[in-house]
Amino acid sequence: MHPEFSDQHPRAALARPIFAALLVALAFALPGEAFAHAVAEGDKGYIQEISGVHLMSFLYLGAKHMVTGYDHILFLLGVIFFLYRMKDIGIYVSLFAIGHSTTMLAGVFFNFGINSYIIDAIIGLSIVYKALDNMGAYQRWFGFQPDTKAATLIFGFCHGFGLSSKILDYEISTDGLLPNLLAFNVGVEIGQLLALGAILIVMGFWRRTPSFLKHAYTANVVMMAAGFLLVGYQLTGYFVA
Repeated sequence: MHPEFSDQHPRAALARPIFAALLVALAFALPGEAFAHAVAEGDKGYIQEISGVHLMSFLYLGAKHMVTGYDHILFLLGVIFFLYRMKDIGIYVSLFAIGHSTTMLAGVFFNFGINSYIIDAIIGLSIVYKALDNMGAYQRWFGFQPDTKAATLIFGFCHGFGLSSKILDYEISTDGLLPNLLAFNVGVEIGQLLALGAILIVMGFWRRTPSFLKHAYTANVVMMAAGFLLVGYQLTGYFVA
C-alpha cells in the first residue's frame, strides 16, 4: 500500500464503495458470456473437431484466450500495479507464467480437472486477494505482509487449472495433444506479453499524473469488487447448474 492512502479524506473513502457498487451494477447488465472464463464457442467447436498437430492454430487460440481473458488481465494488473522496476515486473510475471503453464499443461495431459465453477471462483478470489494486498489490508488487519511472490505462483497454478478444466470439457483429441498444448501455451505467453505491454503503457502515462496516487486506492477497490462479482457469479452457477 502506498503511504498516501492513509491520508485519504473520510468522505472520499465513503465514496469509493459507492463508486464500486455502481460499476458492479453495470457489470450485471453485461451479457452472461462476459463472465465466462472459457474458450469462445466457435473455438470450442474447432477444438472438438480437429485432430493431429495444428501448431499455428493452437498458438493463435492461446494468444487470443490470454488477450481476451479479463480475469487473467485483472490479476496481472493487480500484480504490477505498484511495481516500477522492469526487473521486479519480470520476476512476478515469470512466476505467474510458470504457475499457469505448469497446471494447464499437466492438467490436460494427465486428464486432471477441477470443477470449472469452483476454480473460476478461486480465480476471482485471486483478484480480491491482490487488490486487498495493494490496499495494505493485511498489514492493517493482521499485522503482517503475505509472501507476494509465493502468492503469485500459487494463484498462477489456479489460473492454469481454470484453463485446463475448460479444455478437458471440450474433449480435445489425443492425436497431437502434446505439441498442440505446447503451442497453445506459447500462444498464452505471447498474449500475456501483449496484455502486459498494453497495461504498462497505460500505467506509465497514468503514473506521471497527480491522479495516480489520488485514485489508486479507488482503482483497487473497484478491482476487488470485480473479483467478488466473479466469485458470486461462479458460485451461483455451481449451485444452480
